[in-house]
Amino acid sequence: MIKIKGVTDIKKVRRLALHAQGLTRNQPFGKGALAAIEHLGYIQLDSINVIERAHNHTWSSRVPGFTPDMSNELLESGQIYEYWAHAASYLPMKDFRFSLPDKKSVRDDLLHKRRSKDRNLMASILKRIETEGPLGSKDFEDTRLNKTGWWDWKPAKQAIEVLYLEGDLMISSRKNFQKTYDLTERVLPEGLDLKVPTAAEWARHLVNEQLACHGIVHFKNIAYGRRDVNLRKEIKSLVETRLASNELVELTLPEGEVYLAPANLMDRPLPKADTQLKILSPFDNLVIQRKRLIDIFDFDYLIECYVPAAKRRYGYFSLPLLFKDRMVGRIDCKALRAEATLQVNAAFIEVDTKLQPQVCLALAKALRTFSTFQGCYKVKVESVLPHSCASTLKKALA
Repeated sequence: MIKIKGVTDIKKVRRLALHAQGLTRNQPFGKGALAAIEHLGYIQLDSINVIERAHNHTWSSRVPGFTPDMSNELLESGQIYEYWAHAASYLPMKDFRFSLPDKKSVRDDLLHKRRSKDRNLMASILKRIETEGPLGSKDFEDTRLNKTGWWDWKPAKQAIEVLYLEGDLMISSRKNFQKTYDLTERVLPEGLDLKVPTAAEWARHLVNEQLACHGIVHFKNIAYGRRDVNLRKEIKSLVETRLASNELVELTLPEGEVYLAPANLMDRPLPKADTQLKILSPFDNLVIQRKRLIDIFDFDYLIECYVPAAKRRYGYFSLPLLFKDRMVGRIDCKALRAEATLQVNAAFIEVDTKLQPQVCLALAKALRTFSTFQGCYKVKVESVLPHSCASTLKKALA
């Protein structure tokens, strides 16, 4: 087994990680939104819409010319599907069979155990959708007299969610982010592999996927969000086997051991860093695993929309900034759609004085593109820290 301790070339580690994520080139997937998600394995959804939704934001960081309607086009055409990875996500349809073990676990009350299961109501919902075609939860009445709040879902919505998690229903459309459900057999493309994977097959799929899309992985990242004991054992066994045969090598970073293909350690030119600054989603595949972000990029990031306002340091919905191979700051912004204005509530430039002008100029250029993606044509900057960066950023935007 090859084992390398005390690795100091963090630049190489960063470039490998960014290259695997499709963030070292301007057009890593060309115009291919499908190619992007098939490489990344999943793209997380989120309901917050102070700016364009998270999944579309993640795509746009890698696919030039991506527009928000493209994600629903992929969904409606059956090229991707929606289910849970570690959270609600879009996934490539070609990998559909790897969702089947989770669906069985829901049916067996091993996952999402707190969901109430009204089987009679579920049967009547299935019958209606079978007869009437795709429906949303809004198409089912709520006859309750007492409602306790936002998360107090009506019985039909709860039943639909269980049918979706168990696999009887699939989301066939998310037009305007409104979910429409249909029978699974009517959504799945013909000829799709529906064989339930063994734990060993599932482990191999996840290990290969994580190495491809992250380049360098912690063991915890491979099984991220997965609680299946047999799956985790198979992942551990597979990693140990590949280490023993030198198909993988092990490095030691501050947060623990990481694994990568030995070819990545060969003495060859590093992937070139993208000179275009990228404004990333808080749910981007690169940043969602926070400890890994600290370990590789020395960037401590927390989305603060769930933090009480008085305790926020960077704002409600701060977005990480990637420039070349470094995380260089964050911005808190909001799309004021009625005014066609992207409002930057605060920008935080987190590099030394020498690099600040270069980062400000790159951020100004990125904000123009980013505002257009939001359907906005003006950018308004309220606050910049450090204050010495404010005039540089605002002049570049003027």
